[in-house]
Amino acid sequence: MTTELLDALNSPDSAIIRAAELLRSGEVVGFPTETVYGLGACIFNETAVRKIYEAKGRPQDNPLIAHIASIEDAKRIAVNIPDEFYRLADAFFPGALTVILRKRKQVPSIVSAGLDTIAVRMPAHEIALRIIAEAGEPLVAPSANRSGKPSPTSAQHVFDDLNGRIAAIVDGGKCRVGIESTIIDILGDIPVIVRPGSITGENIEQILGKKVIIHSAGESPVPIAPGMKYRHYAPQAIVKLKKSWEEISEEIDKNPNYKRMILTTEEAPAKLKDIVFSLSTETIYAEFRRADAESFQEILILCSDTVQTNTALMNRIAKAASGT
Repeated sequence: MTTELLDALNSPDSAIIRAAELLRSGEVVGFPTETVYGLGACIFNETAVRKIYEAKGRPQDNPLIAHIASIEDAKRIAVNIPDEFYRLADAFFPGALTVILRKRKQVPSIVSAGLDTIAVRMPAHEIALRIIAEAGEPLVAPSANRSGKPSPTSAQHVFDDLNGRIAAIVDGGKCRVGIESTIIDILGDIPVIVRPGSITGENIEQILGKKVIIHSAGESPVPIAPGMKYRHYAPQAIVKLKKSWEEISEEIDKNPNYKRMILTTEEAPAKLKDIVFSLSTETIYAEFRRADAESFQEILILCSDTVQTNTALMNRIAKAASGT
């Protein structure tokens, strides 16, 4: 398969029209959002949705997120929508928030990994919204990378992972947020954040006027949203979390000849500056991909107080480090 590169930065109209044409014909297309690049397929086309799993090498018990361009789109794929959804949508849509709702039976079971729920969000990216609208139906779209690898925040990242495996990639520039959306389950008595993101529990509590809790890993063997079950966001290099510069120095002393990078939000000791790179939600995946491209063996992450209080960033770091 030849993967088309569609330039939405210089020719947005033609790129969007072509992307939608491919989607309607049952193909999958990589496209930009404000969080990370997504790999889209028309939600009611089960054959197309299966192509996403095949292209990514994604386990089929890992549900997908539906991307919508309007609230009417949400009504096409969800039933018994609670009032809390409309309040959250009014506050955060378009934006980096995904809300779990009850799925309509018309939505193929593969979309939600056999569950009766569906995760829904409206991306805050003009190109994404126009592609969804032009396609004529909501798009399911996990991150546009090979399963388990760092999520893509540029069209080049998508090309590196999926060239020859998908029909097209829409280049809309670099993603602004840099990590995946917050996912919240509002179907129970207490809203639960099942994946933290840039929209925090405190932000949501202000809108709903009630306490929000954060899901703890291992509470449920059945993933109701992406990123809950498998190792994710991980580079090929070993990722190790350290609490101090002393711990980092001790790790370096164990294997002084390793090719490694240090990710931190802090000023580095002079002797380490050549291997130190900036750590943030906007750059974490790009740095992981740099490590892969330059064959780093080890990534040491300084989990300072600033990092530890950033729930979304710590979630991604911990997922990348788990199992190493």
